[in-house]
Amino acid sequence: MDIKWRKTITKDPISHSKPGSEENCLGFVFNRMQRHESSEDLKDHIQTIKINVLRGINLAKRDARSSDPYVIVMMGNQKLKTRVVKKNVNPEWNDELTLSIADPNLPIKLQVYDSDTFTPDDKMGDAEFDIKRFFEVVRMRLQNIPSGTVITKVKPNCENCLAEESPITWENHQVIQQMFLRLRNVECGKIELQLQWIDIPGSRGV
Repeated sequence: MDIKWRKTITKDPISHSKPGSEENCLGFVFNRMQRHESSEDLKDHIQTIKINVLRGINLAKRDARSSDPYVIVMMGNQKLKTRVVKKNVNPEWNDELTLSIADPNLPIKLQVYDSDTFTPDDKMGDAEFDIKRFFEVVRMRLQNIPSGTVITKVKPNCENCLAEESPITWENHQVIQQMFLRLRNVECGKIELQLQWIDIPGSRGV
């Protein structure tokens, strides 16, 4: 499948804060709503998610002194690509890639490459993550919550590539997830991403 360019600038329990805190109350509401939402319901909707590929941190060197890295993002048969940043192992892409979500249970996969002119592009690691927790928070249809409120956090474990806790927050009437992914199959490197849900007017909502 051809790569599309987009150039611009399992289920874990909910985590709680201290009893009586706002985050703990939101977690309680979240858990109650979960009882009324089956996994089959999650498959009935097609929506989109914006993935802002922010930057790479301490990526591997594949040329003499540096690398020319770019990222490929895949979900199912969809494949999107960031721009190439020349000679930088700490690149800042700030590229927004948009995926259609037919099945939120599918993982989103990342592959990082070093762009070469005369030889095949060198691999610089890979990672993957799921959006099930993020999607469940979107389904809550939150309202009247202060901007900056942390709804929940996804913790690193042996089944994900998170380098640290990944907060899902309510920002300016939108659900946002920030994450740092530790790259696999490479000597070093992390990727910082931000997820944002997109509701298309006139489409079937969640």
